[in-house]
Amino acid sequence: MVGRSAPNRHPNRKLASRVRAVPGIRAVSTYRREWLVKDLVAGVVLTTLLVPQGMAYAELAGLPAITGLYTTVLCLLGYAVCGPSRILVLGPDSALGPMIAATVLPLVAAGGDPDRAVALASVLALMVAAVMILASVAKLGFISDLISKPTMIGYMNGLALTILIGQLPKLLGFSVDADSLIGECAGFVRSLAGGAAVPAAAAVGIGGTVVVLVLQRFLPKVPAVLVMVVLAIGAAVVFDLGERGVALVGELPEGFPPFTVPDVRPADLPLLLGGALGIALVSLTDTISNASAFAARTGQEVRGNQEMAGVGVANLAAGLFQGFPVSTSGSRTAVAERAGARTQLTGVVGAVLIVLMLVLVPGLFRDLPQPALAAVVITASLSLADLSGSVRLWRQSRTEFLLCGAAFAGVALLGVLPGIAVAVSLSVLNVFRRAWWPYRTVLGRVPDLEGYHDVRSYPQARQLPGLVIYRFDAPLFFANARTFRDEIRRLAGTDPRPTWIVIAAEPMTDVDTTAADILEDLDEALNADGVHLVFAELKDPVRRKIERFELTRTIDARHFFPTVGAAVAAFRRLTGAEWTDGDH
Repeated sequence: MVGRSAPNRHPNRKLASRVRAVPGIRAVSTYRREWLVKDLVAGVVLTTLLVPQGMAYAELAGLPAITGLYTTVLCLLGYAVCGPSRILVLGPDSALGPMIAATVLPLVAAGGDPDRAVALASVLALMVAAVMILASVAKLGFISDLISKPTMIGYMNGLALTILIGQLPKLLGFSVDADSLIGECAGFVRSLAGGAAVPAAAAVGIGGTVVVLVLQRFLPKVPAVLVMVVLAIGAAVVFDLGERGVALVGELPEGFPPFTVPDVRPADLPLLLGGALGIALVSLTDTISNASAFAARTGQEVRGNQEMAGVGVANLAAGLFQGFPVSTSGSRTAVAERAGARTQLTGVVGAVLIVLMLVLVPGLFRDLPQPALAAVVITASLSLADLSGSVRLWRQSRTEFLLCGAAFAGVALLGVLPGIAVAVSLSVLNVFRRAWWPYRTVLGRVPDLEGYHDVRSYPQARQLPGLVIYRFDAPLFFANARTFRDEIRRLAGTDPRPTWIVIAAEPMTDVDTTAADILEDLDEALNADGVHLVFAELKDPVRRKIERFELTRTIDARHFFPTVGAAVAAFRRLTGAEWTDGDH
């Protein structure tokens, strides 16, 4: 009996181990009683930010305000179960809003059917969830590195400008129908000149923006958005702004969002997938950067693949309850942290409070002016922009500043989704450019300094007659092999002609077949002129490749040295050469 029962217990232990590995279960099993009050208080504080931002970012995405609250509730609950970070807060995001709108709105019928828009956005969230979960399983967290910092700065600056221009009409009480940033600018100016602005709406919108910015600047611990929303609702009631032409949010639907499997046309799926990939990339980049920043403060380790799975589950939950794609939020996480949050219970408290609001007091935000929501979005967009980062790039690297400017122009002129494609393409091309035209230089010996050094940095570096030490700072492959060949030919043709050209090959991490063929032809041509190609510090895997490519048929096997110093010593023994003063 004992022998037969043991195998039955083993699967149970394995299942129990897997259940305990779920981040939410692990958090509950290790929860400390002293954290409870702090998490409850932080949850209440966080809710004051979640509600107005959720509604505002839903409208930024071209969706009804209520979907922002549905999305907030479900993504917080989903991440609390499967997210590895203790305090990272997810929700509707200002950076994703324009991407969602750019994907969904062109597919919505001319009449602007909100139910169809919600269904498309929910499918988009499910697609983002699938992309994130599959990427987590395949351990593809490194994909977030496809956007370099300069191109991300340019992309975010362009996104901030796009959001700002798009929200200005709503801030002033009118609307503009345009398909591009330039069209929106022109439409805004024409409408403003034609007297379309509603004075009462402009007062609420501009005043609300000023209130938020001033409080954030001088009283950062005060919940600026909450204060502004309360003031705006008070002004709407006292001055009867609804009768003065100011659009109000109105009564929200009562109750918890129903479970819904969104129904869309198969023809819409390919276009939605393109948007989902872009949204997943931006969300992944945000998640990794925010998780790293807050993990460093709390002493946690970043588990990138688990983070992707957690964000994927959050999107899955949102997509099944009339929600739209979400990401992590640095600002909301910072609010939770300052309020004393210790675990994901903070987010659960926020989700429960939002549900109670929808069930018990759905009319709480009935009198909230739409220009106040525009103020929330505009102040959030300003935090996306990084003008100081752009100035720093101008000072430090004009090439990377141009990349930043190109990414900015891609978003501003082509649109949000093409802009992310431009940003990724520019980042990849910049990597390729660095490998195509790498830094290369001649090395020499500097008095009182060990080793061999760049003659550009040390013009006084000494040389050995008949010897050139050359460093090429990149793998040798098809795109740069001819550049390498031309440089070696130039060095071989200098006067006096060298007899050895030593390649300081430590930076050469690879050699492909194209480069091998070019090396073979180059070595034969140099040998005919009495010049020998010598390699030093070549990594073992690269050396084995060279042998596999049979380059040692032309390159003398004795011309491979473990160090540059060993190659120099061998040359001096062979020729008796002495160091001369550098003249570079």
